[in-house]
Amino acid sequence: MRLVALKFVLAALLLVPHLVSAAWWDDGWAYRKKITLNTSSTGADTREALTDVPVLVRLHTGNFGFLDAKDDGGDVRFVAADDKTPLMYHIEHWDAVNELALVWVRVPKLSAASTNEAIWMYYGNPKAVREDAPKSTYDAATALVLHFAGSAGAVVDSSPAQNAVTNSGGTPLPQGPVDGALTFNGASELRVAASAALHVTAQNGLTFAAWVRIPAPQSDAVVVSFGQGPDSFTVGIAGSKAFVRTGAARALSDSDLSLATWHHLAATLGGGKVILFVDGKPVAEAAATPADVQGDATVGTRLKGDVDEVQLHTVARSPDWIKTAWAGQGADARLLSLGQDEQAAGGGHSYFRILLGAVTLDGWVVIAILGVMMVISFAVMVGKGLLVYRTSQANRSFMEHFQKDPDAMLDPRHATRTASAPNNSSLYRLYRVGLQQLAQRFTAYEQQGRPPNLSPQALGAIKASLDAGMVREGARLNRQMVLLTIAISGGPFLGLLGTVVGVMITFAAIAAAGDVNVNAIAPGIAAALVATVAGLAVAIPALFGYNYLASRIREVSNEMTVFSDELVTRMAERYAP
Repeated sequence: MRLVALKFVLAALLLVPHLVSAAWWDDGWAYRKKITLNTSSTGADTREALTDVPVLVRLHTGNFGFLDAKDDGGDVRFVAADDKTPLMYHIEHWDAVNELALVWVRVPKLSAASTNEAIWMYYGNPKAVREDAPKSTYDAATALVLHFAGSAGAVVDSSPAQNAVTNSGGTPLPQGPVDGALTFNGASELRVAASAALHVTAQNGLTFAAWVRIPAPQSDAVVVSFGQGPDSFTVGIAGSKAFVRTGAARALSDSDLSLATWHHLAATLGGGKVILFVDGKPVAEAAATPADVQGDATVGTRLKGDVDEVQLHTVARSPDWIKTAWAGQGADARLLSLGQDEQAAGGGHSYFRILLGAVTLDGWVVIAILGVMMVISFAVMVGKGLLVYRTSQANRSFMEHFQKDPDAMLDPRHATRTASAPNNSSLYRLYRVGLQQLAQRFTAYEQQGRPPNLSPQALGAIKASLDAGMVREGARLNRQMVLLTIAISGGPFLGLLGTVVGVMITFAAIAAAGDVNVNAIAPGIAAALVATVAGLAVAIPALFGYNYLASRIREVSNEMTVFSDELVTRMAERYAP
């Protein structure tokens, strides 16, 4: 009895993974994708657990099938690892045409040094309505978030406070490390009016973070300045070194910022010190007395450079929080890795859907052209094959009729059409050419009172007429064969063109999205190769068909050559003087 119970328990345990993997948040969504959050040494490399972290999810041709989602991304949803709890998110940018998207997701918990954390992204529901909410994506301590999304339109605050940007200085840039960016010329600045949300207490502290790129050394440029008076908080660049200043405290980085390169700058104030971070690493700190800070926030004062993704928090975030922000937003994409797509039916993924979903617009144009070439080549092969077949059959029938009584067939007065559709026979048409030449000469001889004998010159003229007829018949048989040669030689080159352009676009999209893991690269490259496969699919059947038809046409041509010689020979034997 105990053995039976043990077997039952073991069977149940074996079924658990299948039940878990088969779980589906909502049957209305056709697809889902697992997003792994890597906080180990190969990812964000954190040492403490974090809560309510806004994580940036980059979608592009290489890791997401935009054809399966709505054009505005309205059917995208994010669910926690339990596959039950919906997560708050908002879409910063969604471009279904160019297949690029940026979505911020609020992750409730990130364990330290873990590769087991994950969330689910669902999509593929045509009935879904867009429900993203910027206010709910960030916690209450996030006081200011400036995305500069798409570098178009007015700059708005995406934080729960939704502060008013009263002075939108700076010139939009189409592409920054996240999405759009602003460039400052040293005289412009962006100002955010003071509000109740922009109030930092000495007890809670303060955190600032942004992406900055400078083309040359600066003269005490301000990346951000918050508050007024001696307790104001400033992060800036002196020469090529970043610094943070508050009250009498000042921390200056020992190393220079690389010029013309995006860097993640962050600074925290709390715990009796101010800390400066560059690219996720603490580079300088100084003792500082926390104080209440309140007032306007300005960005880009005296700065000659570019700024993107400005965030201000009314708490002192931990170093791991700063490192996670840098790892999640940067081009290395260390924090996130997107898995394969899964379908609701069967819980698996379709390789063909992944490939076709990742084909870019230019790839579809090339494939469409190749499709037209394939249709034309198949039409030529079928049509030409039927023509050669009918010609061969009619030639065989005509030769049987001709061999029965060659002398009667060479008499212009008694020669008759064959009974088996002679118009399909190239030999019959040659025969009619020779017979017409023969009849014309006999008529002339009768009018001149001469016997019906053929001179060598007359036989030569008849032979020349037969050769001309053979040329016309050869042109008729080979008509449109050039279309097959175009498909054979042009198909692979067109496919190669589509592949090269697709690879270029894939790498450009990856560079723009900043996601360089194998899951991002492989689908795009594989989809680009679809164009080459399409080119070969056009060329290979056309090559086989061309070789077969060329051999059959050669046989018919040889039959015409033999028949022409035989016809002239029989005429010479019968009518030579």
